[in-house]
Amino acid sequence: MATANGAHLFNHCGSNSRFIHFTSRNTTSKLFLTKTSHFRTPKRSFHVNNILTDKIHHPITEQGGESDLSCFSPDAASITSSIKYHAEFTPVFSPERFELPNAFFATAQSVRDSLLINWNATYDVYEKLNMKQAYYLSMEFLQGRALLNAIGNLELTGAFAEALKNLGHNLENVASQEPDAALGNGGLGRLASCFLDSLATLNYPAWGYGLRYKYGLFQQRITKDGQEEVAEDWLEIGSPWEVVRNDVSYPIKFYGKVSTGSDGKRYWIGGEDIKAVAYDVPIPGYKTRTTISLRLWSTQVPSADFNLSAFNAGEHTKACEAQANAEKICYILYPGDESEEGKILRLKQQYTLCSASLQDIISRFERRSGDRIKWEEFPEKVAVQMNDTHPTLCIPELMRILIDLKGLNWNEAWNITQRTVAYTNHTVLPEALEKWSYELMQKLLPRHVEIIEAIDEELVHEIVSKYGSLDLNKLEDKLTTMRILENFDLPSSVAEFFINPEISVDDDTETLEVHDKVEASDKVVTNDEDDTGKKTSMKTEASAEKDIDKKTPVSPEPAVIPLKKVRMANLCVVGGHAVNGVAEIHSEIVKEEVFNGFYELWPEKFQNKTNGVTPRRWIRFCNPPLSAIITKWTGTEEWVLKTEKLAELQKFADNEDLQNEWREAKRSNKIKVVSFLKEKTGYSVVPDAMFDIQVKRIHEYKRQLLNILGIVYRYKKMKEMKAAERKTNFVPRVCIFGGKAFATYVQAKRIVKFITDVGATINHDPEIGDLLKVVFVPDYNVSVAELLIPASDLSEHISTAGMEASGTSNMKFAMNGCIQIGTLDGANVEIREEVGEENFFLFGAQAHEIAGLRKERADGKFVPDERFEEVKEFVRSGAFGSYNYDDLIGSLEGNEGFGRADYFLVGKDFPSYIECQEKVDEAYRDQKRWTKMSILNTAGSYKFSSDRTIHEYAKDIWNIEAVEIA
Repeated sequence: MATANGAHLFNHCGSNSRFIHFTSRNTTSKLFLTKTSHFRTPKRSFHVNNILTDKIHHPITEQGGESDLSCFSPDAASITSSIKYHAEFTPVFSPERFELPNAFFATAQSVRDSLLINWNATYDVYEKLNMKQAYYLSMEFLQGRALLNAIGNLELTGAFAEALKNLGHNLENVASQEPDAALGNGGLGRLASCFLDSLATLNYPAWGYGLRYKYGLFQQRITKDGQEEVAEDWLEIGSPWEVVRNDVSYPIKFYGKVSTGSDGKRYWIGGEDIKAVAYDVPIPGYKTRTTISLRLWSTQVPSADFNLSAFNAGEHTKACEAQANAEKICYILYPGDESEEGKILRLKQQYTLCSASLQDIISRFERRSGDRIKWEEFPEKVAVQMNDTHPTLCIPELMRILIDLKGLNWNEAWNITQRTVAYTNHTVLPEALEKWSYELMQKLLPRHVEIIEAIDEELVHEIVSKYGSLDLNKLEDKLTTMRILENFDLPSSVAEFFINPEISVDDDTETLEVHDKVEASDKVVTNDEDDTGKKTSMKTEASAEKDIDKKTPVSPEPAVIPLKKVRMANLCVVGGHAVNGVAEIHSEIVKEEVFNGFYELWPEKFQNKTNGVTPRRWIRFCNPPLSAIITKWTGTEEWVLKTEKLAELQKFADNEDLQNEWREAKRSNKIKVVSFLKEKTGYSVVPDAMFDIQVKRIHEYKRQLLNILGIVYRYKKMKEMKAAERKTNFVPRVCIFGGKAFATYVQAKRIVKFITDVGATINHDPEIGDLLKVVFVPDYNVSVAELLIPASDLSEHISTAGMEASGTSNMKFAMNGCIQIGTLDGANVEIREEVGEENFFLFGAQAHEIAGLRKERADGKFVPDERFEEVKEFVRSGAFGSYNYDDLIGSLEGNEGFGRADYFLVGKDFPSYIECQEKVDEAYRDQKRWTKMSILNTAGSYKFSSDRTIHEYAKDIWNIEAVEIA
């Protein structure tokens, strides 16, 4: 079989090519490339052809010669042979039966052969030209399935479909066997993956760096008790895409101590040692030879660290302890950090990503520099982008390497670091602006803490230099807000600014002053626990007054010492040359609120880079019916690369033929979802109902709770009507939810439970029938999104205004002709501007009103809407089962307190929301109007391509240039 199949693949190319292919998959790419393109000979060429490509190019070598690759053809027969070859000679399954899992792996391996040639050629060019590269560091890369995306980018979808048909399989069924790579959770990771796609498509030299999580976040199951988490199994049978680079590994150190050497330098010694090993995943560009890398780090220890003596002595756990400690770093994305061990593991993850990636980047810089390493040129060759605060340790790690290992002085290293590193902020939520315990960091990363302390001291001096003319209270506020180290004394060099002159007081004044201090002390004192764990309290006012009358000094309660912390976001701003928000409104909030002090100090650092999504995955490949319509009516397929051509749909928005085609495409996508929902949840829905979808991470600020309470109100009103009234007043809706609640986020998990309980009640109510359905899709991921988004009619982006940085799902929905209901938050603002105000359903308070509304609540002045109170009582009545929802509903009540007082303003926005939903019903009844709105949403989404975003990063932050692999 080998000779026949291999010969068929290379039947025009001679015996050498056949021999090379049979010898090794990996060496095929290298040796074949050497023969044809001379990449490793003096006659180097910057051109490579895919072995399965029909486009013939004649590359011109440096000396004017040509390489003839015209023997290659993308016919289905050669692809069939390649798939059969891999099924037999690189098998993951037994060869007896060529069933779907086997077919997927063999097909993916065949595609990977094609990618390897482009991949190697891409980096041969980058090595030779020694160009500046961007390195994108992210704790998440939410890739989704790779097969259809890869063959689509290679323009081989038809050829592979025919090849698999020859082998008795359907391409779509084969592709469905691929598990989603469990390397991310939400928008942060999906954005990173869209960026990699655009970087490759636009021919920008770049790498992605992340961690190779064995179990990802978790696999979500929905039971009668709500969400349950089990380990993700995406690597259980391996991944056909990744290539382990056993020759690329770097040492990582934790713990130990720092000492001063005889040369006066500081050295980090001792501690726990592991190594990070590289696994590379190819990222192909669309209609280009450029194929870049996502390099993922896996952690292990050398074999020598296995304690063989202990194992033979029966101490098996002890023998494997070092390996277990190393491997668990890459087990899970975002391990629970309620415990000290969990916090340590998270910090280890972040440092592993930063240290391994920087060592790799520096190694590449040194190799390309040869004998003439000039460290001052490092920022001219390297741009490091930190995707949120998780990679913040890049800053002290780069400083450590440059100073301790490369011998640079502080000023040189600091200048290089600031010019190299940039930071993308993704949130205004305090919980996501990471702060780490100083004590924990000092224990785990002692040398980095020294460096951070030095950076903080320099920052303090700069703040004092800038604002020293202010009064002391304002200067102290600046330092308190802007310092990297939280709850630390000021450096002695500036502490003298804040020394107050001594005040002489008599006994009475002193006693009163002590009393005042006791009364004004932090309220936490009233909840201190004594050694028995019982609550203690301060003295009563009467008792305190009695003490004053007796002129007996009152001994204050022991002061609560605040925990010392390291503010990672502040370190990002200080240590980098650029800070960007991810939507216009978010970037303004970053400047005016989150980092206002830094913006006043360094306004030139701050930029906006509105997020974007790749139109390849999110229209071209996931929505073929709509893609065909767009191509037909715009007269070109160029819109896939030049999304501004989508705007041309505007002039046809009223055309009846286009509207009919548009509705038919939407309905065909909805029919697929009907089958999917039946399979995954058991619920039957009808495709002619409005599909109303909210899919994203479950979080209180994203307000799935507002959505489901609106549905409860709708259901209650339906129940109060007769059947004929219901049909008159309400259009049929299928309300679909999806998303994961973090495993330790109790309130989010209550929301999941509530949604599923409401769904179970409504979906089994014979009076309501198909007029209203509520479905929670378990284990929402990219592949599920690729089904749901093309089928959506209405999508919900209803976060509390000012709390969503950008969003990317709103862009995907708009691209697919979905109309949105939302607040003026994140990218909703810009989407509404582009698609037209009349084509977006707006409700709710605006960002600038939120603080005042919360104060109104705290002052007891908020008057809840009667309809909101009615819904809460309906839930409490037990209408949705016996589960006690007092804690969930209680979070929406009261005027103050943790977990109460409706911090996310669900009650405030509820009346506006349900009134807006009535307008949605009215619009949907007029299908001509609704279809026009849908077309205009797609037409107006052209600005939200990640290609546009990447062009802006490349020009404004990274200063890199595109290089096409011809």
